[in-house]
Formats: sequence, structure tokens, C-alpha cells
Amino acid sequence: MNKKPSKKPAWVVEKEKAKKAASAETVWLFGLHAVRDALLNPRREKLRLVVTLNAQNKLEDAIAASGMTPDVVDPRKFSVPIDPGSVHQGAALEVKPLNWGGLEDNCIGAEIPRVILLDRVTDPHNVGAILRSAEVLGASAVIGTRHHSAPETGALAKTASGALERQPYLRMRNLSDSIVALQQMGYLVLGLDGEAEETIEDAVAGRTSDPIALVLGAEGPGLRQKTKETVDKLVKIDAARGFGSLNVSNAAALSLYASLKG
Repeated sequence: MNKKPSKKPAWVVEKEKAKKAASAETVWLFGLHAVRDALLNPRREKLRLVVTLNAQNKLEDAIAASGMTPDVVDPRKFSVPIDPGSVHQGAALEVKPLNWGGLEDNCIGAEIPRVILLDRVTDPHNVGAILRSAEVLGASAVIGTRHHSAPETGALAKTASGALERQPYLRMRNLSDSIVALQQMGYLVLGLDGEAEETIEDAVAGRTSDPIALVLGAEGPGLRQKTKETVDKLVKIDAARGFGSLNVSNAAALSLYASLKG
């Protein structure tokens, strides 16, 4: 008598579905700058390039370097799955999301390690701007979560203005676990909170050569309580006046700069 095959547990089935969906996921990048940088990125798996003749001419060197054969279309028939209001400049590129590896791959070994963690920052424009600042100021990585954070999208890539191709952007399963892992690597983890007593400058005084991670929350709700309880210290940006708040991307740039200069 043949035995019926045992049924897989529901959690195993869901995990397999999620893995399959992730492997099939693609992203459409758009805009001349974002597409050019992706074409020139050897780490980026490129699938399909759609351009107008004008955009093809502007991207000629990058297209040649990538080895891709573009689909050249009439500007009036530029049809790719991006938001209709997106300013694509006649160029769109379908790609696979970048795989930067894990925390250890990106957060160990830098001369002056700096990491930015994002707690429920979902706006792709804010995350794109943070990636630009992180690249300019030398952060090892920007870390969000798999859920409740901005995924890799065309809008994020366009705002990042090429930084998405060069600046590691990791999306981890659990932010608190990532904070603990960084602490175990020797990082001082500081959470940005407007009501904190201590400024960033005071917290990093004498420690600017140490590994430092900065955790920023979404505008409005800020850091979650669990995040506040997990970081080493809550700190604030030293403001000239006792009111008002910064956009999270501006706060990320200022806090990163302050952590480097002390």
C-alpha cells in the first residue's frame, strides 16, 4: 500500500512561496541618470532596456558598455510598467534587485564605519535622498526592514541619483535584531529622538573613530518603543531653537556628519 506524501507545514509553504516570488521580482528603473548608472554597474543584472532615439543617443556609451540591445520606441508609444506621472526622460531599464549581502559583509572592515538604520521610513524619495547623503559622507550601509520600509523602486533610484548602484541598501527581517548584531560587532548605536537630553556631538565626543550606527524613525511617529529600548543611547540634533523638526533625509545627513566630526 502506497503511503500518501506528507503535507508540508503551512509556514514551509509560505516560505517557499516568498522565496519564489523574490527570485521572480524585477524593478523598472527610469530616468537618464538612474538608467546610465545601472547600465554601468557590473553587479546589476539587467533584463530589458527601452529607450527613445534621443535617449539612446545620450546613453550610447553606457549602452555599449553594458552589451545590451535596446528596444527603441517612438516617444508617443513609450509603454513600460512605471507610474504614468514618472519623468522617465525616454529611458527605462528592467533589472533584478541588487544583492549586497548581509550585515557582516557591509559593516565590518571600513576605516571609519558608519551605518544608518531606518525605522519604518517608507517614502522612496526620503530613502533615495538618504542614500545620496550616505554615499557622499562614506556610510558603510543604509539598513531598512523587509516590511514597512521603502523597497528598491524606480522612484527611489531616481531620487538617489545613481547612489542606489553604489551605496549598500539592505532590508533586514528585524530591525532590533540588526541593532543587537551591530552592537556585538562593536558599534555604538544611537537613536535619533527630538526629546533626548544628549546631543549627537556629546555622545560621540572622543569616539569619532569608533564604529557608530544611527537609527532614524519616520517623520511623525519617530522611533518605535522597542527600538528606543534596544539602542545604546537616544540623542538629538543640536538645534538653534527649541521647536520644529527636520525631514528625515535632512536629519540623516546632519546626524551622519555630526558623528564624523564630533
